[in-house]
Amino acid sequence: MRYRTFGKAGFEVSEVAYGAWGLGGLQWLGGTDAEARRALQRAFSLGLNFIDTALAYGDGHSERLVGEAVRGAGRPVRVASKVPPKNQQWPARRGIGLGEVFPYEYIVACTEQSLRNLGLEALDLQQLHVWNPEWFGCDDWRRAFRDLKQSGKVRAVGVSINDHDPDSALELVRSGLVDAVQVIYNIFDQSPERRLLPLAFEMGVGVIARVPFDEGALTGAITATTSFDPDDFRAEYFAGDRPRQVAERVAALRRDLEGVPGTLPELALRFCLSH
Repeated sequence: MRYRTFGKAGFEVSEVAYGAWGLGGLQWLGGTDAEARRALQRAFSLGLNFIDTALAYGDGHSERLVGEAVRGAGRPVRVASKVPPKNQQWPARRGIGLGEVFPYEYIVACTEQSLRNLGLEALDLQQLHVWNPEWFGCDDWRRAFRDLKQSGKVRAVGVSINDHDPDSALELVRSGLVDAVQVIYNIFDQSPERRLLPLAFEMGVGVIARVPFDEGALTGAITATTSFDPDDFRAEYFAGDRPRQVAERVAALRRDLEGVPGTLPELALRFCLSH
């Protein structure tokens, strides 16, 4: 495992982090808490020291599992979480005011609930789970982030950028008001390379590359006949003819990478880490 400094937040994180949405048990189905605990312990044994979870993942269940594992890890593990939109709309819609989504008191209350779920005194990174550039000039999120940092409950702050819209956070990154952003970035969606990644590097803002495996497509496990439980998030994500399309794209990718050492997931991670 290799490590790097997480932007101006200043702490060291493993280059490979653990995305804990699947531990929640509501949106991703098929796993058990016992499997989650083993996976977290295995990740720690391999040197991973950074986990990204959220209050919305299983209504706090992911946070509780993460907190249990982190407290028993025997060494420091950095934890990031997220404040869910109050109106429960993913992604954020243009034209909806910040007061309906992230009012000051709500951001603070969600952060305190996350800390209780995790059993920790402070979050290494707290994020807004969606972002709308129309909110940039609003006071509530700025004041909440400032007060949470000053109180010691949060060490760094950031946002999770709406899917496939990296340029919507350029003004935010340029402002210096956040320590980190997370954005969809993988072999299939390289759009952050054009503006967001260079600007984040220039401003010292940490970047979390979201869905490096494209929700599982780049693991190579999705075939033309793959299906999911209707209540599973992936049933919608891989709806219709998309499993066949994904299988064909992955097959083409394998042909392009023929002779390159490494499994498909390893190559997908290597792509994110090398750009």
